[in-house]
Amino acid sequence: MVDYKAVMIGGSAGSFQIVTRIISSLPKNYSLPIFLCLHRLKHVRSGFVEALSIKSALPIFEPNDKDPIKPGVIYLAPANYHMYIELGNKFSLSTEEPVNHSRPSIDLSFMSSAYNYKRKLVGIILSGANKDGAIGLKKVKDNGGLTIIQDPAECQVATMTNACLQTTQVDHIFSTTEIIRFLNKIG
Repeated sequence: MVDYKAVMIGGSAGSFQIVTRIISSLPKNYSLPIFLCLHRLKHVRSGFVEALSIKSALPIFEPNDKDPIKPGVIYLAPANYHMYIELGNKFSLSTEEPVNHSRPSIDLSFMSSAYNYKRKLVGIILSGANKDGAIGLKKVKDNGGLTIIQDPAECQVATMTNACLQTTQVDHIFSTTEIIRFLNKIG
């Protein structure tokens, strides 16, 4: 099995409950950093991290620009910022124009992490109402990383996962339970 170094998860409409289930299933000694790029209200600055933290044994942070990436931490892209993963294992935040009407853009987060982690990255796309993430997941695949989508039949809104299926040959189509089982196996 590949020695993965990071997990990138993207989601939008219908993904909050799934993300909550995923992070609540991870043990406090989980070894990989997990990046969450979720579409959310751009003017609501607080409450999201707190809501997720209640369910998580792992610490959850919204990174600041140039913060170092640490193992065993869940990082949530801050509202209204693009979150990039830079060489040197640190974050870069940007207020560039929205991509696919979204900031943070799942595509941009996935593309930068794919470039940095290559085959050591697991990219996961969950339920969502637009196509953001499809190109990013393709970049994960093109760079040798492992690609997973939530089973579109299980998604509250399957637009995002279906866009991924049209854009790239994904490695796995998993139910939420299978995503959780896989993440616990690799971390």
